[in-house]
Amino acid sequence: MTQHLAELLMYVAPDPIRQANERWLARILERLGATRRNAEDLPLMDLWLSPHLFLTQTCGYPLMTALRGQVRVLGRPRYELPDSSGGNHCSLLLSRADNPRRTLPDFLGCRGVINGEDSNSGMNLLRHRLAPLQRDGQFFERVGISGSHRDSLRWLREDSADLAAIDSVTYAYLARYAAEEVVGLRVVARSAISPTLPYITAASVSEEQAEEIRGVMNQSLSELPDVSEVLGLREVLPASESDYQIILDYQQEAESLGFGGLR
Repeated sequence: MTQHLAELLMYVAPDPIRQANERWLARILERLGATRRNAEDLPLMDLWLSPHLFLTQTCGYPLMTALRGQVRVLGRPRYELPDSSGGNHCSLLLSRADNPRRTLPDFLGCRGVINGEDSNSGMNLLRHRLAPLQRDGQFFERVGISGSHRDSLRWLREDSADLAAIDSVTYAYLARYAAEEVVGLRVVARSAISPTLPYITAASVSEEQAEEIRGVMNQSLSELPDVSEVLGLREVLPASESDYQIILDYQQEAESLGFGGLR
């Protein structure tokens, strides 16, 4: 029997979220009679581009850049969480609650942190939100790269940075299940909305097969109401690459204002 790569790695914390995703994924594979292949230590890009990919989740920015035309979009999640609903989410621009700067323009010249240069929520939406406020192509005094949203939050708590953009789904999960990671922080502003992180499969999967997988994803979710509740996930909506064009539009808007990069 052919083994498939199936991983849900975008939201792996706190632990109740990871466990709920694993339960959902196991039910999907069971319903489809698919066998899971070990993907331990496989780099994300190798997972996303593998011909053996069955189901995973990626970020919208790499979908429209490094992965464009090389994977098939299965759908996008409809979370019903604070600042995430209807198939959309946003970034929350956060600082420490005791930071004397109160409004976003006050943060001009501060220390920024992003989780990665290929992140829509951590970089692209932040760039778009700051573009009208930048001066001579610069907003931050300096920008660090933390490696993850959770580490960006840690940088804020430890006073290693003044401003970060955090995916609203990640923030909702942490606020609910690991409140200590967001304690002492406050929302300064919100970004524009963006489609939620897409579920993808290999490009070789047909449209009919993709519809079947999405149908089973929704069936499995309805069979596991406690998983749905933990994830704040109500359904997987149909989606295609065209839904994510707005991400590149945000990039182009920032570039048109002379703000092509945060660093």
